[in-house]
Amino acid sequence: MSKDLKKKEEELEQTLARQLELFKAESSDWLKVGGVVLVGGLIALAIFKTRSKRKDRKTEEALEVLEREGLLTKEIEKRLTEGSKSTFWPSIGQRLFILGLAFAKDKFLPNLFAAQPEDAKAEEESQ
Repeated sequence: MSKDLKKKEEELEQTLARQLELFKAESSDWLKVGGVVLVGGLIALAIFKTRSKRKDRKTEEALEVLEREGLLTKEIEKRLTEGSKSTFWPSIGQRLFILGLAFAKDKFLPNLFAAQPEDAKAEEESQ
């Protein structure tokens, strides 16, 4: 019985060793993918920051020119310094409106020009 237990112990140790090797190999692949994603994100962030700095510089130059010319007002300064506010919801509203129009067209347009049975009877009686 002790021989069976020793065999089982050796098999379990070998299985555990194989599982650990497999885990190490898979985790190294995940680490590589994670590293690539992290580097890509950092590059995108750096590009975004440099472009926003350029935009801020141009805005500051425009404000300086307007101030020198005496044309700078609080409203113009607010418009130049505030970012544009674009949201997701107006486009959804527009799409739903277009969908509603398409549905109404499919539902009611064919019936609009078709002669109604009551209208046909009234026309026959009048003739």
